[in-house]
Amino acid sequence: MTASGPPPGPPPQAARPGPGPRPGTRRLLTAAAVCAALFTAAAVTVAVRHGVPLAPERAAVDWSAAHHGEPLRSIARALTATGTGTIPYLLAVLAGLLAGRDARSRLRAVACAVLVLAAGQAIRYGLMELLARPRPPALDWATPASGHAFPSGHATTSALAAGILAWGIARRVGPARARTWWAVLALWAAGVGLTRVYLAVHWPGDVVGGWLLAATLLCLALLLDPLAVPRPDRS
Repeated sequence: MTASGPPPGPPPQAARPGPGPRPGTRRLLTAAAVCAALFTAAAVTVAVRHGVPLAPERAAVDWSAAHHGEPLRSIARALTATGTGTIPYLLAVLAGLLAGRDARSRLRAVACAVLVLAAGQAIRYGLMELLARPRPPALDWATPASGHAFPSGHATTSALAAGILAWGIARRVGPARARTWWAVLALWAAGVGLTRVYLAVHWPGDVVGGWLLAATLLCLALLLDPLAVPRPDRS
């Protein structure tokens, strides 16, 4: 009689691969790195020149100061006022309400959206104080302004708010249907930034720096999307 060995056990389970990076993570990191590098180059230029504007910047502000006629000045003042204060935070709150699926997730999304906007403003303010770039001559201003110039607070804040609301809209209706709203928000943020030069309270480099800083922060914030609105558990 042939001796039999121990009964065969269950086949070994193949190890499950760990969760990989989310699709788009590499692109977001690349975009953030590019925008951060460009912003750093602009900031270094400002620091090395001790805030002295480049010739094209001076020419742009000189042109703006010579073209402060009505009704463009009033339109620019009205548009520039939307890029600071309460309105950007209301847009962040709206983004969170659109992104969430229920009361709890909406509250979480609103908190994250407002936190990103507030953090961006804090970073911008710290950089402004660090670089301390002077604004254009006050005699050319067509609207009140305060603080240092680089990066532009209005340009940074409006671009951040536009990006955050674009995220909320995409969460609600999907990218395909959201493209029209993204275009509208991009035009609004661009308009706010351009009014700062038209009103002669910022050099063009200040506005471009604000846009680059906002783009960097938005790319990094999108990496935290699962924390703001976690995916439903499918297990």
